Amino acid sequence: MLEPGQLVMLVSPKGKRYFRILNPEEILNTNDGQLQMQKVMHRGFGSTVYTHLDREYTVLKPTLYDLIKSVKRRTQIIYPKDIGYIIVKLGIAPGTRVVEAGCGSGALTTALAWFVGDRGMVYSFERREDFASLCRENLEKIGLQSRVEIINSDIEHGFGPENVDALFLDVRTPWDYLDHIPRTLIPGGPVGFLLPTTNQVSSLLSAMENGPFSSVEVLEIIVRRYKPVPERLRPEDRMVAHTGYLIFARLGAPGTEPDENLELCLALQRNL
Repeated sequence: MLEPGQLVMLVSPKGKRYFRILNPEEILNTNDGQLQMQKVMHRGFGSTVYTHLDREYTVLKPTLYDLIKSVKRRTQIIYPKDIGYIIVKLGIAPGTRVVEAGCGSGALTTALAWFVGDRGMVYSFERREDFASLCRENLEKIGLQSRVEIINSDIEHGFGPENVDALFLDVRTPWDYLDHIPRTLIPGGPVGFLLPTTNQVSSLLSAMENGPFSSVEVLEIIVRRYKPVPERLRPEDRMVAHTGYLIFARLGAPGTEPDENLELCLALQRNL
């Protein structure tokens, strides 16, 4: 039996997904009829429950992938394929304090909040009030809002929090805000960026050239899915290929020597 306050995912006969924080008094209204949350609690994960119109719903414990894909969006979200690498590179774990700028609809914010746990904190900056409200709404729907401080503000004058463990910028001109990073991120801390075009990456690398950054890495992640049919195993007809370029670095202490990786990137860029 499930407990009140647990997050569940209810899957309809046609695959539509409903996320609910369990309240035994709630009745979920769907196109398939009414579904009583009391029944869901008694049945538990992996079971099936029926609406008053006798339509079968499956009760599942949602994964982080489910939550990210369910985010209500008005913007392009960061894809799970990129989020996984971002989380690993930034070292996000229980207790981590992390700053992100440009939360948009909140896909990455959801993942960061998931991993920092109740002891950590995500400081999420978003200059557009409508996007900040949408991100907050998405977090409240799945019960992660207490782990995130959404700051409806531009980062032109800095980030505010100090000595955070990691920082990620998903903004159009991140090179304009590099000077603020040493005042926020711990020395040696990881910083990441997401940019859609190569000319933006070049501009960022040039701006980082004289800054206190080391271990610079530029990459993109491509995922190709296969049709799971044993006798006709082959790639899907469509794929999510380029979704953005990821740039990562470490913040060096004052007086850090220029990074050899960054110098190599810039040399190759000049020779193209």
